[in-house]
Amino acid sequence: MADPVPVAGGIPSAGSVPVVGGLPSAEPVPVAGGLPSAEPVPAPGPVRVTRPAWPSRSRWPKPWRLLPGPRATPFTFAYTLLLAATSLFTEHADPELVHTLLQASSTDVEHLAQAPLLVLVASALWIAGGPASAYAVAFLLVLTALERRAGALRTAAVFFGGHAIATLATELPVGAAVALGHLPVDSLQRLDYGISFGVMACTGALAGLLPGWARWPLLAGVTWFAVSSLLLSGDPVSDSGHVLALVLGTLTWPLLRRPRGPRPTAIVSGRC
Repeated sequence: MADPVPVAGGIPSAGSVPVVGGLPSAEPVPVAGGLPSAEPVPAPGPVRVTRPAWPSRSRWPKPWRLLPGPRATPFTFAYTLLLAATSLFTEHADPELVHTLLQASSTDVEHLAQAPLLVLVASALWIAGGPASAYAVAFLLVLTALERRAGALRTAAVFFGGHAIATLATELPVGAAVALGHLPVDSLQRLDYGISFGVMACTGALAGLLPGWARWPLLAGVTWFAVSSLLLSGDPVSDSGHVLALVLGTLTWPLLRRPRGPRPTAIVSGRC
């Protein structure tokens, strides 16, 4: 039988605590009744019911993102202001002066032969049909969405590239047909201006950057509109240019899907 552990005063403790290595063990100290002492358990407090938090503002729909802004879409925003100014001019200026400027900006065969770069740029400063036309509305929505995804430089390249290529591809055959005698001479001076070729090219380009559920309905709807206009309209030159511009926009998908920004430079290790 083990001897009790002496304590101060020479009286052994009521419960002898065995020691290991000179320190008391971590076992609980037996008390009266043979049960270890326990801390009192606090009574449970009132239960609070938390309501689900509202969704963050970043997840709320933002309809204003459909329109251009000076920071997010600078190219579309500046171009919109320019088109608004020319549209106001055509509505309130002298009609004879407006007709003279539109005729000078026309991308007909005669003007393309004299100053091709000048008329290609000038013809894209006017909206055929006014600011309430379908192409004016499409310009705001399509170019804003494209610039948010592809950037200002790529959007400008698609717009002016589609505008220029579709114009040349439709007007040069007119000049050849006049030279061969299949069209009258006054076809060389047909009035041709507007932003429709550039808008169609940007629409085709935008379709390639959208998810599949939005890409193919958009492309099918615009294709149906362009082809039906070509078959029913009395201006096959412009309507064929719309179809061509849409095709040109779809051809830019591989270029627009590449990541923007400079490519990372490779680290080359070598010996000095």
